[in-house]
Amino acid sequence: MTPPRFIVLDGMDGAGKSSQVAPLTDWLAGRGCRVTTCRDPGDTPAGEAIRALLLDRHDLRLSATAEMLLYMAARAQLVAEVIEPALARGEWVISDRYLLSNVVYQGHAGGLDPAVIRGVGAVATGGRTPDLVLLLDVDLQTATARLDRPLDKLENRGDDYRRRVREGYLREAAADPASIRVVDAAAPPDEVQHRIRRIVAEWFPELAG
Repeated sequence: MTPPRFIVLDGMDGAGKSSQVAPLTDWLAGRGCRVTTCRDPGDTPAGEAIRALLLDRHDLRLSATAEMLLYMAARAQLVAEVIEPALARGEWVISDRYLLSNVVYQGHAGGLDPAVIRGVGAVATGGRTPDLVLLLDVDLQTATARLDRPLDKLENRGDDYRRRVREGYLREAAADPASIRVVDAAAPPDEVQHRIRRIVAEWFPELAG
């Protein structure tokens, strides 16, 4: 059996990260890994309630700080109820978003200090960091074309905000190549999944055993 690992798929809205979770899970399962998946925020009763508050309540105005702290509260519960127990059972965990999202959305794009967000995040997560972050990157035009559904509150903040989001992600990736790998996600989903699998196989050599 492979040791437990924690992988995060992250990126701007419209990058297609959520659709890549299931095929990656299937591929890992085919290599003998037991896998737990989750989304951040969400996947606990508290997390789902906070998610609805953050993304669906268009009438509710929150400061960037309040928004960030709500995400942290949901994440603290996700770590306690889902992520840590799964890792303790020897499972791999794949999360749709994690702390990097806050660093980018409320930090680089929202005006808060990314270093402060990381400090709060260390408390909220108990220091649990991913073994690998897969950053799915697309240009703004491609991302916009893929958002063919009602937009949530963050997606409705306009192109300038979303441009800062993308730039923030790329800055974070350039600053932390030991943890974050950028995946060109503009290709068809099957090709993107192939790129993801190649990176994961290189990152975790035990998968070849």
